[in-house]
Amino acid sequence: MTYVIALPCVDVKDKACIDECPVDCIYEGERSLYIHPDECVDCGACEPVCPVEAIFYEDDLPDEWQDYYKANVEFFDEIGSPGGAAKTGMLPFDHPLISVLPPQEAHA
Repeated sequence: MTYVIALPCVDVKDKACIDECPVDCIYEGERSLYIHPDECVDCGACEPVCPVEAIFYEDDLPDEWQDYYKANVEFFDEIGSPGGAAKTGMLPFDHPLISVLPPQEAHA
């Protein structure tokens, strides 16, 4: 099991979750953040600090955002497990599900 970042993060990328993550498993794409499913230790530190409520435990992911589980996993297909987001910095791509979304307005 792992945590998943869903639609509310797209084009927002607040990054409070990155500061709270003790294992550095939250990676930054161009438009969204992604949690590495093999590096996440399920501590839950990221979820309460997300100001847009974009982070969910896998089993609690709302039905309308179920595709984001797959997007978080597949985002790492090409890069594997780098062993920490600080090593990679912002990655110059997103999962196709996110790449094709129209620009998201800031959440109030």
